[in-house]
Amino acid sequence: MKHDTICALATANGIGALGIIRLSGEEAVTIAHKAFKGKNLTKQKSHTVHYGYIVDGEEVIDEVMVSVFLAPKTFTTENVVEISFHGSPHIGKKILEVLMKHGARMAKAGEFTMRAFMNGRIDLSQAEAIADMIASENEASRKVAMNQLKGGITNEISILRTDLLNFVSLIELELDFAEEDVEFADRTALIALLRKIEAKLRSLIESFRYGNAVKNGVEVAIIGKPNAGKSTLLNALLKEERAIVSDIAGTTRDTIEEVLHIKGNAFRFIDTAGLRETEDAVEKIGVEKAMEKISSAKIMLYLYEETASTPDEIISFVKEFHRPDLKIILLHNKIDLAADVSENLFDREITESLAVSGLTPVMMGISAREKTGIDALKEELSAYVESLKDEESNVVITNQRHFQALQKSLDAVYRVEEAVKTRISTELLAYELRNALEYLGEISGEFTNDEVLGNIFSKFCIGK
Repeated sequence: MKHDTICALATANGIGALGIIRLSGEEAVTIAHKAFKGKNLTKQKSHTVHYGYIVDGEEVIDEVMVSVFLAPKTFTTENVVEISFHGSPHIGKKILEVLMKHGARMAKAGEFTMRAFMNGRIDLSQAEAIADMIASENEASRKVAMNQLKGGITNEISILRTDLLNFVSLIELELDFAEEDVEFADRTALIALLRKIEAKLRSLIESFRYGNAVKNGVEVAIIGKPNAGKSTLLNALLKEERAIVSDIAGTTRDTIEEVLHIKGNAFRFIDTAGLRETEDAVEKIGVEKAMEKISSAKIMLYLYEETASTPDEIISFVKEFHRPDLKIILLHNKIDLAADVSENLFDREITESLAVSGLTPVMMGISAREKTGIDALKEELSAYVESLKDEESNVVITNQRHFQALQKSLDAVYRVEEAVKTRISTELLAYELRNALEYLGEISGEFTNDEVLGNIFSKFCIGK
């Protein structure tokens, strides 16, 4: 596919030691040569670097190094040129203006990667993995993105599609011999294959819980009464005075959010307003926000102090907000001030009462002020993320689009299985099989549309 030549700054905006401008397209080398004073770039071998100057007529703009990469062995499979210049934003802008004067145009967001996809260099899931690599903020997300970039999910889906495609071919053949009323596809074998595909799809879908935690971080809501020590706990976790700590009830009136990385995983801690009945309009809004954060959080840290709470209050709160996808950790704060015997009886009553209702939240004793138990709490948080991981699968779903496509694929496979069991007509069976194939193909981009592509690549940075 022939494209015009695009150019863009490939490094981050701002002042730096170096900046890189990238061109891609059939005329990339020719356009770069017109702006270059040095060797004739159009006569140079691929994957070579050349010293010279970028000029605008007689004016020298900057001393540069120019790298030449010839098609098809490039990221986009087109001719590519990269210009390394002194990292001034003004110089970068001047060089881009000269390149556009000679026939290039500014690239749109993600256009280089989109060309790599359109030219068959990478599939759609790998293109999305590139964006995830750029956005990765911790080691876990980097590893997951790298596995996707190497074709992890595509390889898994490709195997499923190949097996299913073999049956589709046989079903289509039956349509050609409809009058003879013969079956080329063994229905029993098809059912066995469908169940194998269902198991794999369910495994991939389930991995999204872990993948989403790795990619976006785990939302952790810090909840409790006023003066329970929520802000002190946040400061202890972050090892800095991020939240205002005061003995005055109602100090925290809005949510405070901070990200902390624990063993390579990101946790988004949210310090909320103390839960209590209040007539203060601003504080009341803070309490409402605290309730909202509980509904979206994956982990809730409920702080309580023995002298300011009763077991019944805590038990009632846990029962009210319990849900299957919420991990609740009860933190008995200020244990340095509590008598051991009293503490054990207090917590035992909570534990035993909740156990009767089938609820078993984690219970830990801490002192946020003295930083006692903080390391143990971090271990518990880290263990939560690890518990989401499927040790038997190397592929982890992190992309919402992939997750939705997998769910549609699973529904389609269920419909195919039902169609086989009910001896539905061959025409309708073929239709359901094609639907299943199409949904699986959406992940790698074998079946997609311009609107989906535009939405995906618009989220990339310009220059990538």
